[in-house]
Amino acid sequence: MVKQTLDINGMSCGMCESHINDTIRRQFQVNKVTSSHKKGKTEIITEEPLEEEALKKAIADTGYELVSMQTEPYVKKGLFHR
Repeated sequence: MVKQTLDINGMSCGMCESHINDTIRRQFQVNKVTSSHKKGKTEIITEEPLEEEALKKAIADTGYELVSMQTEPYVKKGLFHR
């Protein structure tokens, strides 16, 4: 599994977060997606990395701008993780 962190311009409220999350859920196979307008970030957990160009287009079609993206392995923290 991988975690992709997106830097997104244009989010200014909780509704913006919902628009981004809903768009990503509809267009891509994801395990989890969360957004923060305060941080200007969206985190996506998936089995395989999503293509940056496809994400950029989906986000632009919603009225926002994908500025940058980082991909890293995702390690699930267990109940008794130290």
